[in-house]
Amino acid sequence: MTDPAVLVVRPALSDAAMAELFAAAWGGSGDTRWAPILARSLTWLAAYREGRLVGFVNVVGDGGRHAFVLDTTVHPDEQRGGLGTRLVRAAAGQARAADVEWLHVDYEAHLTGFYTRCGFRPTAAGLLNLR
Repeated sequence: MTDPAVLVVRPALSDAAMAELFAAAWGGSGDTRWAPILARSLTWLAAYREGRLVGFVNVVGDGGRHAFVLDTTVHPDEQRGGLGTRLVRAAAGQARAADVEWLHVDYEAHLTGFYTRCGFRPTAAGLLNLR
């Protein structure tokens, strides 16, 4: 059995490593600059296997009772093995430790099962596209 990926809280992340992960998982160029995003985050977690970034999740907060899970991403070679669930549950633990009361996540309908396994329950919400 393969050893589980190692989860690291708030590691330094290069734009190149993040671009590689996001391109593999989502396609596209992955030209996001992560330092300004992470500077505003409550916390983030990364997953590594043999030194390679294979997973990521970001948690942003309002400075009070609410925080949001963003950018949950797992490399395709690692999907369907529980890594995403581990990342989201660890992020929830970090948010709890920061005294967050409500952890929110938005997702597409086909991800309902995944987020239910992570402990979330569906709620009605609104979304406004500003672009």
